[in-house]
Amino acid sequence: MHFAVVLIAIVLASVLFHLVSPWWTTPLASNWQSMDDTLTITLLVTGVFFVVINLFLAYTLLRFRHRDGARAAYEPENKRLERWLIGITTLGIVALLAPGLLVYANYVSAPRDALVLEVLGQQWQWRYRFPGTSGKLGFSDPRFVSASNPFGLDATDPASQANILVNSNEVHLPLGKPVKVLLRSHDVLHDFYVPPIRARMNMVPGMVTSFWFTPTLAGRYEVLCAQLCGVGHSQMRGAMVVEDEAQFQAWLKAQPTFAMTLVGPASTASTSAGSVGSDATKVSQGQALYQSKGCVACHTVDGSPRLGPTWKGLYGKQETMQDGSTALVDEAYLRSFILDPQARSVKGFQPIMPKIELSDEELAALLTYIQSLGGPVPADTAQKAQR
Repeated sequence: MHFAVVLIAIVLASVLFHLVSPWWTTPLASNWQSMDDTLTITLLVTGVFFVVINLFLAYTLLRFRHRDGARAAYEPENKRLERWLIGITTLGIVALLAPGLLVYANYVSAPRDALVLEVLGQQWQWRYRFPGTSGKLGFSDPRFVSASNPFGLDATDPASQANILVNSNEVHLPLGKPVKVLLRSHDVLHDFYVPPIRARMNMVPGMVTSFWFTPTLAGRYEVLCAQLCGVGHSQMRGAMVVEDEAQFQAWLKAQPTFAMTLVGPASTASTSAGSVGSDATKVSQGQALYQSKGCVACHTVDGSPRLGPTWKGLYGKQETMQDGSTALVDEAYLRSFILDPQARSVKGFQPIMPKIELSDEELAALLTYIQSLGGPVPADTAQKAQR
């Protein structure tokens, strides 16, 4: 009797929670209304089975509860009941699978005129590549991957030379134009996910996966990683900006091609801003790298603890290692630690920092940014502040 009441209460509470729940799907911003419809069908089918099965269990507990002198009838087979169960179950499975298979087949079959966008995932950042004037993505190979060439593009391939590279977590796309997304992973399993677009796909190392969509609503949408990819997984975020064609083309022209990245940064001799301006630029670049390279996942800049040492007041500090030795946190220490984080570990922190590919310019900017966050507070100053 009590079990029957509990089952009925669970069914009623579940249905009521669904009706009044604040957690609904975000507004749709692409052509994938069929994706939403498939999710609705799945919810209805599973919901009906959940309600019917649990109410049937409650009925049997009440109808066939124990009574003095009553005995259950022995019926080893009931072919009629079996046929009904097989038929209803088959219809339920077809209703679940058929819409999903049809939608998925369309989801990975992009139109021929779709804009091609390649997404490269790496702990814990996003990078993007467009074909550019060549009209196609150039050849890439893991042999060519380096800090200055994260996509592993072949410098001898003319198509690669014209490819437009976006070394940032933010990408722009034109409104109302189909986009074919090619997905690659630099290290571990990732998942490129934009909730309002209803677009997501696993990024498997050694494979190229794909899907397509058409942005239908201008705006700025958050890009997430939907696969647990390490300690910085929650910080692997980006932005997708959907705008009109003119704005998109203007943004695209401002991005460097692969050929431009091979030339390298302009000579500092041509600048007249002076050393102060140069340092300010490096600090700004370092702060951007702090976000784009995923350093924010483990290191704070406000002194609060996280998975790694805070960068606030780090420069000039005497750091204690796991083996009991100490080391002065200077430029040489930071440079060696960033380039080979597994060589030694700081006391109180796990050696979980991945090796991050950085160019010489990026490393210099990052070191300047860390130095700008100040050094350790002198003991006498700290004591005075506490009084």
